[in-house]
Amino acid sequence: MGEVKAKAKILKAVLSALFTGLAVVLAPWLWFPVLGSKAYPGQHLVNAVAGVLLGPWWASLVAMVTGVIRMSWGIGTIYSMPGGIPGALVVGLMYDALKKSRWKRYARFAALTEPIGTVIIGGTLALFLVAPAIGDVKTMAKPLLALWSGWSLSSVPGSILGFIIVEALERMSITREQLFGE
Repeated sequence: MGEVKAKAKILKAVLSALFTGLAVVLAPWLWFPVLGSKAYPGQHLVNAVAGVLLGPWWASLVAMVTGVIRMSWGIGTIYSMPGGIPGALVVGLMYDALKKSRWKRYARFAALTEPIGTVIIGGTLALFLVAPAIGDVKTMAKPLLALWSGWSLSSVPGSILGFIIVEALERMSITREQLFGE
């Protein structure tokens, strides 16, 4: 592995730790109950920024580690996994796809795709896989649209805040390409 690639991996690991720390520190202050789970816009903000800056795999790792820490501290539920990980993954994948397309100048808007991963993919997984696996009868009794609506209350504002941060970082020339040469 070249020296530049090694430095990029170290920087991604450091930024991942910082994003995880930020998400965990915000958790006790930025959440509200929604339909039996905890809405946490801070996680979605971090997913949006990490997905754009770090890419899909590192951003997913940030969401997973944050979810594990939040659950272990009692400030999150098992639903942080299907909620956070797909959101971060979708943002990173969409950013990569837009960067390779003729719409590359709009790649930063990938931050706004976080609700696709969190709400549609994550909400569906939560209702049909996670809730039955843990015997959560209250969640299993909810219609999918109701679950999606509740999760949107967290994901949409978080992704908008994340997009605003991505915009500000881009204006300061802090982009994935500048940080890692990608």
